[in-house]
Amino acid sequence: MDDTPSIEQAAFSVESSSLSDQLAAIRLALKTSPVRRQLLWVSIGIVGVVVATSIGQVLLNRWNQPFYDALARRDLPGFLHQLMVFAAIAGSLLVLNVGQTWLNQTIRLKLREALTLDLIDEWMRPARAFRLTHAGAIGVNPDQRMQQDAGHLSDLSTDLGVGLLQSFILLVSFIGVLWELSSGFVFQVGGHSLAIPGYMVWAAILYAGIASWLSWLVGRPLIRFNSDRYTREAVLRSSMVRVNENVDAIALAHGEADARRQLELDLGGVLGAMRRIYGAQINLSWVTDAYGWITVVAPILVAAPVYFAGDISFGGLMMAVGAFNQVNSSLRWFINNIGAIADWRATLMRVADFRIALGETDILHAKERRIAFGENANGKLTFDELEVASPDGCTRLAETDVEIKAGERVMITGDPRAGKTLFFRAIAGLWPWGGGRIGMPAGERPFFVPRMPYFPLGTLRDVLNHAEGAKIDDAEISAVLGEVGLERLSSQLDRSARWEHELADDEQRLLAFARLALRKPKWVIIDEALDTFDGATLRRVLAMLQARLPDAAIVNIGRGLHSNQFFPRALTIVKDSGRSALKPARLRAGAIEPPPTAARARK
Repeated sequence: MDDTPSIEQAAFSVESSSLSDQLAAIRLALKTSPVRRQLLWVSIGIVGVVVATSIGQVLLNRWNQPFYDALARRDLPGFLHQLMVFAAIAGSLLVLNVGQTWLNQTIRLKLREALTLDLIDEWMRPARAFRLTHAGAIGVNPDQRMQQDAGHLSDLSTDLGVGLLQSFILLVSFIGVLWELSSGFVFQVGGHSLAIPGYMVWAAILYAGIASWLSWLVGRPLIRFNSDRYTREAVLRSSMVRVNENVDAIALAHGEADARRQLELDLGGVLGAMRRIYGAQINLSWVTDAYGWITVVAPILVAAPVYFAGDISFGGLMMAVGAFNQVNSSLRWFINNIGAIADWRATLMRVADFRIALGETDILHAKERRIAFGENANGKLTFDELEVASPDGCTRLAETDVEIKAGERVMITGDPRAGKTLFFRAIAGLWPWGGGRIGMPAGERPFFVPRMPYFPLGTLRDVLNHAEGAKIDDAEISAVLGEVGLERLSSQLDRSARWEHELADDEQRLLAFARLALRKPKWVIIDEALDTFDGATLRRVLAMLQARLPDAAIVNIGRGLHSNQFFPRALTIVKDSGRSALKPARLRAGAIEPPPTAARARK
């Protein structure tokens, strides 16, 4: 059993990061990315294309007046000339639009590459992934945050960012045009002339401002609803993965009904969240769609009094209407994208909070005592007044100060809930909370053997060669496989497979000991990996270790049921439940402390 403290045993404290913290986290990720220069140049390129497109839009708007005036005069040569001008402008805009599409897709690609590489790099820092799984809800489904959420954030950020840039440049370009066009508008009111400088500019701003305010009031709940949906999607995905990984146990226990019931509950949570989103989107549609229909006639209604007074020509009216629509289109960017902005905000929260939590896992319980780690020049492994803290007590050795010499074989055992796995993780540096000192032999890198081994994807030869140093000879690999009883695998060295699925649990452990023998380390720390073997298998493995690692120091943490001849020295782990040096701390980014469980919280 895993005796790591469970998440239910600890008190929790959650503090979400602010928007400024989230943006700072993403900015840091991009600043340190290996593709930052490419991303910068592509961004500069799209700014240039957007500016050029805006110039083309201004020219196209100016084209409206001579074109419609030529129509009004029935001037055929003038009409044909303006068609040629239109072809030149439209052709240029077509090239720019295609270029912008290519740059847009390139930014998406580079942005996703930058974000995902950064998250993977932060996640794969030594011991971080392990600690994150013990940090509560923020550590659930990190794969979804790095793959799905990072990709979605890249797409939304690109679309919204380019759209906002384009709207801003068009606004700057056309607001001056619209101001100039409406500067001559004079209203006749009760026999008096009333001139309003920039009349259509103010009308466009007021019109878009009211619509934006209404859209924000109606659409703001979408941020919360989207965040809730992504959380529930993560829970459903986690449940499905859990069922898929335990299909054999579920079938043997006839637990399909319970598994289906849990999946149905999780699916119901997702569907409920989606219904809330759809309801909010329908409410938002009442505002945005009504605004869109009114916009069809709004600029003409605004300019109609001046046109019917005879102060502008039909071509001038169409030019003013076009400029109004461009300004209004720029100002309504927020209205058109309120749903996407809410989605972006929710996705940013998930990705940025995850990245912040990755960094803060290194400072969990910064105020708590930590185990000191050092090196011993005399080449010994030492435990000096070592205490491993957890919420339900302190795990320690019965002896206060322990020295283990090179080549020594030591058995460390204790009661089932004494904290043997916690002690193993403390030696490996994965669980640093507690007191005392662990001294490693200077210049040595111990080989740690957990209860269940990890095998990378690849061929069996790659699995066994998965270490720094020279490649191992195939004949030696075959010999070691035969010594542990896996001779049938000698003919499969070039086959790629997911070996954790191909082999039974005991076969995986045997393969791990074969890999250990091929590495030939001088120090070995084992966590209960020998405890599941039957007598014959255990004798075979110990004989292989004796022959292959005659001078290695081997420390076995387990039940103590092994040969006293192989492990002549015995130490005992005890647990003091009356002492607990580990207390809850507060982290941002939704991380939950203290680092509690091997079984992830389903929240």
